Amino acid sequence: MATDRRVRGDSTPGAGNTRARYRRILRFAGRNLAVIWWYELFLPRIGLASVAERTRSRRMRRFAQRFHALAVDLGGLMIKVGQFMSSRLDVLPPEITAELAGLQDEVPPVPFPAIRALAEAELGMPLDRAYASIDESPIAAASLGQAHRAVLGALDAADTGLSDVVVKVQRPGIDAIVDVDLAALRKVAGWLSHVRIVADRVNTHALVEEFAQTSLEEIDYLHEAANAERFAADFADDDRVAVPVIAWERTTRRVLTLEDVTAIKITDAAALAEAGIDPAEVAPVFAAVMFDQLFTNGFFHADPHPGNIFVTPVALPVTMGASAGDGPAEASAGPAWKLTFIDFGMMGEVPPGTRRGLRKLLIAAASRDGKGLVDAVRDVGVLLPSADTAELERAMTQLFARFGGMGFAELREVDPREFREFAVQFGDVVRSLPFQLPENFLLIIRAMSLTSGVCSALDPGFNLWDSIEPYATKLLKDERGNVVQDLAKQALETAGIAWRLPKRLDDLVTRVDEGSVVVTNPTLDRRVARLERTARRTVSAAIFAGLLVGGAVLRADEVVFGTVLMAASAVPLLHALFAGRWGR
Repeated sequence: MATDRRVRGDSTPGAGNTRARYRRILRFAGRNLAVIWWYELFLPRIGLASVAERTRSRRMRRFAQRFHALAVDLGGLMIKVGQFMSSRLDVLPPEITAELAGLQDEVPPVPFPAIRALAEAELGMPLDRAYASIDESPIAAASLGQAHRAVLGALDAADTGLSDVVVKVQRPGIDAIVDVDLAALRKVAGWLSHVRIVADRVNTHALVEEFAQTSLEEIDYLHEAANAERFAADFADDDRVAVPVIAWERTTRRVLTLEDVTAIKITDAAALAEAGIDPAEVAPVFAAVMFDQLFTNGFFHADPHPGNIFVTPVALPVTMGASAGDGPAEASAGPAWKLTFIDFGMMGEVPPGTRRGLRKLLIAAASRDGKGLVDAVRDVGVLLPSADTAELERAMTQLFARFGGMGFAELREVDPREFREFAVQFGDVVRSLPFQLPENFLLIIRAMSLTSGVCSALDPGFNLWDSIEPYATKLLKDERGNVVQDLAKQALETAGIAWRLPKRLDDLVTRVDEGSVVVTNPTLDRRVARLERTARRTVSAAIFAGLLVGGAVLRADEVVFGTVLMAASAVPLLHALFAGRWGR
């Protein structure tokens, strides 16, 4: 297949391959930017805006379909770009985000000899020495790397406590592919920055650099291993969560060896039922674990799709009978289980200030408080201070009044026309506001949308509000405790100021008596200095005019003297032109 040849050719890219890849990405972007210019800028200027409006939805959907095909064909970062775009609900229309939401790493695996060569070069030894055995057939192949099952040797197994492991190996040549893709994306960002309808909505350069940082971290397996250990530390005392152990002796920037924790895929309802686990019981636990990451720990898994989460059954201790007459020992009522997370290449971090705003936002959402939710969004920094939020507050109030508290099963019963009508109105309000989601919100939205999708797959009747409300109640209690602490701290600070105030007043009175008090106003000083410079430049301009005119008049009779005066006029001219700059 052509796709296989192209992707495999990129696995060991030469100069020709990288140039062709770069040109292909730019051709695709240039062609679609031309279409956008024609429909969104040119036609409205000649009075044909209705044509652009009528065809917009179809054009956006066609663009997304073509990009989907391009991403699958090229692999590399293009698939990540599609996944990235699918989460930018603040920037892109739903026709694009919906089409790209299902974009996965749909690429063929790299032949094992190439994987072997890269792994041996990284580890500095033959694979036969690094592992007791390794399966040449990958268990997963993605655009940036692929994974193989292996068994550690006896000495490594004794040191690490592990035996069965998974070895993740980068695709050969992926560094060069990433460099080419980022270079092309930076070029496209430069083009977009000159398109007003795009530049008014988003800083394209910052967006690409944000994506670049995430991508470069994702291909650094040492970074992923450190993320896994940090995540494990956050949930060290939590019986709900498990994390694979890293075998650091067999881990480098391009090879990652970790415990094989393969278990039941979280959305595999048949396997869960066979293990005696009710999927409807897994959904709220998964939601609560994700809430803890976002609102408590501030360090969260940003890619919690079903392939990255297992449900691992855990045998419960046997409960013995009270006496011999009670009969044989009885097992517990049902199996226990844990949520096992894998793939920590894409992680998000929520700064404390943003976390407080998110807590406030969650509490407002749980209480159906449209105004409180808008205030929280403003506090987080999503809305600019100048934004007029009256319409948004009204829209949020209507949203809560009509759809608040509904689960996905109930929402599916709502007339689609009502959804579309509200979506158009709400979208118009949102697009009219000056806002752009901060960097951390990109991953937060991605994590929450995937969480919601997984929970709905586990239980079609799952209502996210049922998990949000008790969690928000807990947060509200915590916030009240924090408020009491803040008030106590402020009271202590106020008491300290009051204690020191009499002495400071006494010092001030003494300095007034001595005449040593100096009052300064930096703003006033700057304005006075500016006025002085302006006055000096005005005088210089007048002197220049006088010398120039006088020299011109005298030159008719006194050639030398008139010429000297005209030449001398250059000195006050230069002062008039540049004195303001010199004085700054």
